[in-house]
Amino acid sequence: MSKTGYWVHDLDPFLFQFTDNFGIRYYGLAYALGFLAGIWLLHIFCKYGKAALTAEEQSLTITTIMVGVLLGGRLGYMFFYALQDVIHRPWTIFQVWKGGMASHGGFIGVMIGCWWASKKIKLNFLQLGDILCPLVPPGILLGRIANFINGELWGKVSNVSWAVIFPQSAPFGTPLELIAPRHPSQLYAATLEGLFLLIYSQWRFWRTGVLATPGRFSGEFLAFYAVVRIFGEQFREPDAELILNLSRGSFYSLFLLVLGSFLILRSQKTV
Repeated sequence: MSKTGYWVHDLDPFLFQFTDNFGIRYYGLAYALGFLAGIWLLHIFCKYGKAALTAEEQSLTITTIMVGVLLGGRLGYMFFYALQDVIHRPWTIFQVWKGGMASHGGFIGVMIGCWWASKKIKLNFLQLGDILCPLVPPGILLGRIANFINGELWGKVSNVSWAVIFPQSAPFGTPLELIAPRHPSQLYAATLEGLFLLIYSQWRFWRTGVLATPGRFSGEFLAFYAVVRIFGEQFREPDAELILNLSRGSFYSLFLLVLGSFLILRSQKTV
């Protein structure tokens, strides 16, 4: 707690640290636990008859999605947020130890992986997408919590009672009394993009017949994610130049909103 009465972020990004730059980070652990949650949920779906995939098909699908998340997230960050680095220093794409993942790129990677897996297991692309949507929120929830632990992607300056002082938000060596408190926007995102979508997607998947209208559930998921992401972006400090006076998170979410709306409308016409 600082003299200003606001909590000072001082969390260690390492769960276990072996050297200055090597150890088990919470961010990496979030990805691992997110993938494990997805594997478990897909197994439960199939065990209780909500999805008809063999063990081999489950393994192929999960592996493909994992690759899609990692490659899509990394390439998405580099092309959506660090394009100049890609143009002038393309080798930075492979410098993964410096961080840099984008959720919108992860969505693209998952969509491509879903399409490829659907061809391999001979299942309708949209139906497989409907099965996979509920697997996504746990990873988002854990990833946003890890963002908070890392003290990155902080929010805009605020004087709300729960605001946090992020030392990384100011030049190194700045006295704490001179660092403005900010919204803990990472936790807002964890609640909206992670917890809310987790509860909604599980309720929707288990209580209603989502597979009867291929693509509708996927459309709802994408549209809801876009809406809550755009809302949450209003509290987050932009970490790149604006596009059309919108943060990049909001701008890219508009495409998900359009795609989600299209899938919902399409499903209504095919009923």
